[in-house]
Amino acid sequence: MKKTIIILLFGLVSIVSAQRHSALVTFGHFKPSATEGGFILGYKGETFIDRNLSFGWSASWFHKNYVDKVLLEQYVQYYGVVDGELSEQRSKTNLHSIPLLASMTAYLPVFPIISLYITGSAGAEALLIFYNDLQNESQNEFKTAWDFSWQVGAGMAYKIGNRSDLVGEISYHNSNPSWTYTVTDPETGATKHLEQSFDMSGVALKFGFKFFW
Repeated sequence: MKKTIIILLFGLVSIVSAQRHSALVTFGHFKPSATEGGFILGYKGETFIDRNLSFGWSASWFHKNYVDKVLLEQYVQYYGVVDGELSEQRSKTNLHSIPLLASMTAYLPVFPIISLYITGSAGAEALLIFYNDLQNESQNEFKTAWDFSWQVGAGMAYKIGNRSDLVGEISYHNSNPSWTYTVTDPETGATKHLEQSFDMSGVALKFGFKFFW
């Protein structure tokens, strides 16, 4: 019995050890609905459960400084029309988007050195938001917002070495983090709760290098 258990344990270790792993570093362009497009940097780790199927996790970083048009409209609606330059100054936003996702990927070899693939991911997205206070533009504020996030994509991997691939991918990302804030009417002293949401849904085009071990 003990010998059987030992053999099974060694068998499991051998299976796990035989699994391939990979690390993919990507860079490219992402255009979410909430902001202008910009540079995106990503990382994806994979474990292959068979030759053409893997599971793993991914993280990416997108950063943008921009004038938040939605916040600007809310400001004008609540406080009325004021100096345009001042309103834009108060609506300037510095945003960092960091999705953390679990993923599965299926590969379809079409040539000895080329594979097509489809991938799906789901997880959570964190937004780090630095913005000017609505009622005091010289005062900086910081907020975090979270939301469920998912992503689907397709791409191509081109073999450039025994343990490396060149990868190109197009993907669609979906999330809508939000947070609430309070403003005070300077004339009546009444407070109002406003919700600010960031539609981070959009398309990304990425390229990168994948390494196997």
